[in-house]
Amino acid sequence: MSETAQNSHRELIYVADPMCSWCWGFAPVIKAIARLIAAHQPAPGLAKPGLTPIMGGLRPLTRKAMNDDDKASIRHHWEEVAKRSGQPFDMTFFERDGFVYDTEPACRAVCLVRRLAPGLSFDYLERVQRAFYAEGSDVTDPDILAALAFDVAGIEPDEFRTAFNDVAIVYETAGDFHAARQLGVSGYPTVILQSGQELALLTQGYQPFDALEDAVEQWLSGTLETQKAG
Repeated sequence: MSETAQNSHRELIYVADPMCSWCWGFAPVIKAIARLIAAHQPAPGLAKPGLTPIMGGLRPLTRKAMNDDDKASIRHHWEEVAKRSGQPFDMTFFERDGFVYDTEPACRAVCLVRRLAPGLSFDYLERVQRAFYAEGSDVTDPDILAALAFDVAGIEPDEFRTAFNDVAIVYETAGDFHAARQLGVSGYPTVILQSGQELALLTQGYQPFDALEDAVEQWLSGTLETQKAG
């Protein structure tokens, strides 16, 4: 890595979807990485690296209700994620009829909290995930998303609903989906480590924290190999 890259802005970019089961499995891992970054003491004159969540859009704007084949396929993924990650899942989800697995509203809600309370966007993402996967909540429902935003960030439900329905946040969310594609992301979770104009792929897909810790430490110390963006 060049000296210029080492001494420039650094950012951890986390591309995820609140309704991606592997992202829910990865939630404790990204939290552990965030703690590692928070504990890092940068060299004099340098700021701590930032953390930016980007919503990838797993199944945005889906309109068709899940059928039995859909349920069987998704249940298989949930069981695999539970086995590998130890994260809890409420399997009564599969008893629902007529559920439309549209991930755009939950993605839009995270983008909105990122705008209104940027320091709490990771906490809100995890809260939406927990509500959906472990508590059986319908996070395609704007009222539920508003209630969660109030719990996590103190955003008043009326303020949330007004902003949630504004075309600006719809465009911002679509911008996230586009940014993920521009980064070459095709699966979630994906973590990219940015140093100036240079990028390093930490992971594309679930991995435990132990498999990633050394690379994050190298990035923080400026010794991780990177490549030019684009």
